[in-house]
Amino acid sequence: MSSLSNQQVDLQLEELPGWQRDGNAIVKTYHFSDFVEAMSFMNQAAFHAEALEHHPEWSNAYNVVEVRLTTGDTGGITSHDVRLAKRMEHIVQPKRL
Repeated sequence: MSSLSNQQVDLQLEELPGWQRDGNAIVKTYHFSDFVEAMSFMNQAAFHAEALEHHPEWSNAYNVVEVRLTTGDTGGITSHDVRLAKRMEHIVQPKRL
């Protein structure tokens, strides 16, 4: 797997509200109403990460979850990072039918 080009990353970030590039990663800080909601998000995201075999760097402080996605093998941002970011967005803003 190879890293995405800067243009490819920029294009993907247009579809990921609040996500930004930070060096060789994409990052976002989520704010939830309370600790339980933050933990619920992390638990749901963990199942998606495991299914993709692609695990985030993240931290939690009460109702705030900071996420950093990068692919260590390539030293850059790959489609795996974008895919996991999109799944995280689906958790917080599920699409309506």
